[in-house]
Amino acid sequence: MSEIGVLGLGNVLMGDDAFGPYVIKHLESAFRFPAPVLVLDAGTPGLDLTVHIRGLRALIVADAVKAPGPPGEVRLYRKADLLKAAPTLRMGPHEPGLREALLTLEFSGGAPEEVLLVGVIPDDVVYRVGLSTPVQEAVPAAVAEILRELDRLGAPAEPRKTPLAMDLWWEAVEGER
Repeated sequence: MSEIGVLGLGNVLMGDDAFGPYVIKHLESAFRFPAPVLVLDAGTPGLDLTVHIRGLRALIVADAVKAPGPPGEVRLYRKADLLKAAPTLRMGPHEPGLREALLTLEFSGGAPEEVLLVGVIPDDVVYRVGLSTPVQEAVPAAVAEILRELDRLGAPAEPRKTPLAMDLWWEAVEGER
């Protein structure tokens, strides 16, 4: 059973909302993870997110966030930050979101003890495949934050000797149009 979840949230057909899935694909292609770590592109689960995070000891999430600042700026939020009124997570196709899932699990039991949201401020969330330049440039910084957190949690990722090809299936589907 997984103790630590690394989840990417977002809609791959909505521009910068795909930040989470892109981060997950980068992680999967470049690193191996120890058995207690689950790495998952969770898409746009809404309140079904609780199914993926119930019972985890720790949770790391990559997602686009609505916050003041320039597009591509990476923001880090801990569990306490998420459970209070601020920051305001962006309203999008996968609301209710992380905050609501955490509150549900806090109430019913099974919430992760530790949570880190690695967010990026989007440039645009529109029907489009692919990230804007500033958000694409933020992916390595987000990956680095996730790796740092896994190290802190005692579950370091191991770099692959030869990275795998990234399975960006949504770009292939869009290219067939």
